[in-house]
Amino acid sequence: MSDGYERLLAGLTGSGALAEGWRGAFARAPRPEFVPEAVWAPDDGSPTGHRRVTRAVEPDTWWALVDADEAVVTQLDDGALDGPGVPTSSASKPSLVASMLRHLDVTDGAHVLDVGTGTGWTSALLAARLGREAVTTVEVDPGISAQAAHRLRAVGLLPARVAVGDGLAGRPANAPYDHIHSTAAVRRVSRAWITQTRPGGTIVTPWGTPYANAGLLRLVTGEPGGPSHGRFVDRVNFMWMRAQRPHAVTLPPTEPDRLGPSAIDPDLALTNVDVAFAIGLRVPDARCVHTRDRIDLSDGNGSWASVRFESWDAPDAVRQWGTRRLWDEITAARSWWEDRRRPELTRFGLTVTAQGRQEAWLDAPGNLVGPAREATVSRGSWM
Repeated sequence: MSDGYERLLAGLTGSGALAEGWRGAFARAPRPEFVPEAVWAPDDGSPTGHRRVTRAVEPDTWWALVDADEAVVTQLDDGALDGPGVPTSSASKPSLVASMLRHLDVTDGAHVLDVGTGTGWTSALLAARLGREAVTTVEVDPGISAQAAHRLRAVGLLPARVAVGDGLAGRPANAPYDHIHSTAAVRRVSRAWITQTRPGGTIVTPWGTPYANAGLLRLVTGEPGGPSHGRFVDRVNFMWMRAQRPHAVTLPPTEPDRLGPSAIDPDLALTNVDVAFAIGLRVPDARCVHTRDRIDLSDGNGSWASVRFESWDAPDAVRQWGTRRLWDEITAARSWWEDRRRPELTRFGLTVTAQGRQEAWLDAPGNLVGPAREATVSRGSWM
């Protein structure tokens, strides 16, 4: 174990991030054993925003990245060599890994499905805590899966079942599971996960909307034919499950259908994670991208909006296309959050019905969070 990793563990232990029973697993499965020899470091001077760092050429930089309580990018563009430089796999931030495992609430003898093998580190931690026979892990990328299996075998923590496949399908051959742990963010909880988890079991997964990929969901599975309920227990940001990545935002080349001023300073729609998460729940299909100059929005179905930060109340500050007024919906969602005294992300929860419908709620399952579009329609603001 490196001195840097020992310091990292000491910090996680001192802060209380490591739940009882996990300190030994983290010691037996050191993170550096699972990080590839080549990783990607942030680099504002690079066209892709990242530069390749290898352990052999830049050992000090490599170790500084690996021993820090930060995520380390291990793949760009799903492995393509000529992509735009979008991170698509990583070694997760250690404190978040510890938080997710704490919320999983495992006990001795539990059977766990680990969705998104990635580097193999989380699978190793689960195997060190519960035993190799208790862990099934699945990864969509064959190359990543093979590399992880090699590392897991080298340290003697290879789970009994290592599979390549769509993690959203679970792994029915080895079900039922007591717990499912996902290291990729989803927009919709897979019904397969629920049916493959015993009643009363837990599913812990990053969850978000195209507007805000920000919540850690802890879902408790219900009885067969009944709903499953859960709360958002932490603020996280993970890479999307490949099959649920949001649509791209590209404004149309045509003139906008409508011009107008913004009712609010656009910064208010991006104030913090809590407001962004609430807006995403209220406008669940809107994706937002922002630059230094403006915010662009798209619903992926033929409606767009763009609002500039400077002179946002000018008559031409907001441009909107399509049948919806997306910026009006965002504005209404921001007002909704204000009217409810700015609830934090952890006050929200999610119900998945027996039919697979997702229902977001505030404070209690009966207090549903409906789409902001209903409010704007009722006022006639986008007719």
